[in-house]
Amino acid sequence: MEVPFGKINRRDFMKYCATTAAVLGLSELEFVTKVSEVLAGAASKPPVIWLQGQDCAGCSISFAGALNPPIASMLLDRVSVRYHEAIMAASGHVAEAALKETVQAGGFVLCVEGAIPTKDDRFCMVGGRPFREAVEEAAAKAAAIIAVGACATYGGIPAAGPTGAVGVTKIIKDKPVINLSTCPVHCDHLIGTVLYYLTTSKVPPLDKLGRPKMYFGELVHDNCRRRSYFDNEMFLTDWNDPAQKNWCLYQKGCKGPDTYADCPVRRWNDGLNFCIDCGAGCMGCSEPEFYAGMSPLYTAESERSRDIMARKKAGLIAPVKEEKV
Repeated sequence: MEVPFGKINRRDFMKYCATTAAVLGLSELEFVTKVSEVLAGAASKPPVIWLQGQDCAGCSISFAGALNPPIASMLLDRVSVRYHEAIMAASGHVAEAALKETVQAGGFVLCVEGAIPTKDDRFCMVGGRPFREAVEEAAAKAAAIIAVGACATYGGIPAAGPTGAVGVTKIIKDKPVINLSTCPVHCDHLIGTVLYYLTTSKVPPLDKLGRPKMYFGELVHDNCRRRSYFDNEMFLTDWNDPAQKNWCLYQKGCKGPDTYADCPVRRWNDGLNFCIDCGAGCMGCSEPEFYAGMSPLYTAESERSRDIMARKKAGLIAPVKEEKV
């Protein structure tokens, strides 16, 4: 096998592949060899179409900002990104022609970023035609469909507006859709999902909401370092009180007890931080209720927050006994 990274030896390359598989959540031993084949170019180079609808381009930015491991650049070398409005060199009729040609050929990975309006197609037009129409046409020929970020999965922030915005699964119902539902998408989630597909030609095991179980299998609450404070009902009420520095952020609107994601373990910003550790409560951005059902975000007045406390008082949220304040 030819190694594509210059003078790196095979042993170091295989160690790198093992680390990459683990970091991306692909921990099964069988993936190590398969990952090395993909990254070394032994696998085919599938085309990718990336469509953007009602979005802020934050998911594209998150993906492009992957730093460690630098898997994004390698995957871009191993897949053919035929269409992506934010990063492609082509524009205008040339870009639309490339999109049309790739769709007609079929067999590509379709990534959809942004919500799809249903009240009126004119709310989101791309290349002179409705975004909804472009998604439907591409999905019909796609080998795999990935909804990238909260907006594409369940509607996200656009769903709180007047456009009737919905996620991909509300439009595409005859094919499986992989939902990567955080705001923005975590680059590891996206890269790991693509890598899983490249190594197995299968969709990863999904939960009932269409999310990969390897990334959305546990509650944020269960891995939060402030969990013991929640169990002892020590809730932060005054941002200016040094004694409350690490107290539970429930009274400030944290939705961690009802949010499934691996943020506390995987973390963001190249593993540096995540919302709760930087002093902002979990917004529940991986859940279908985000944004409208989770607002107001920074108080305990939302219906979801009141429900969390009611279940806690009823003993339906088990305490973490091994932790002490």
